[in-house]
Amino acid sequence: MDREVRKIKQGLSLKFSELVYNGFWHSPECEFLRECIGRSQEPVEGTVRLSVFKGHVYVLGRESPRSLYNEELVSMNVQGDYEPADATGFININSLR
Repeated sequence: MDREVRKIKQGLSLKFSELVYNGFWHSPECEFLRECIGRSQEPVEGTVRLSVFKGHVYVLGRESPRSLYNEELVSMNVQGDYEPADATGFININSLR
């Protein structure tokens, strides 16, 4: 799931929990949100390892064949064609938002 979809989903999740808490499970807006949230989960797959201890849940690890994270791409130690100056254009464009 990319960054923008995740941000929108977080907002929808808050509204969804409010509707469910107030008993509007069968309302049209709650049905709409269930469809949106379900659609956002279609490309999500993988495994999450958890630890449960004294009422707390801890994520021990996660892996997915569709992960957007690539350790080699984000590492400054791996040699590649990336130069830090390459980010200037991206930063300038995003600062216009």
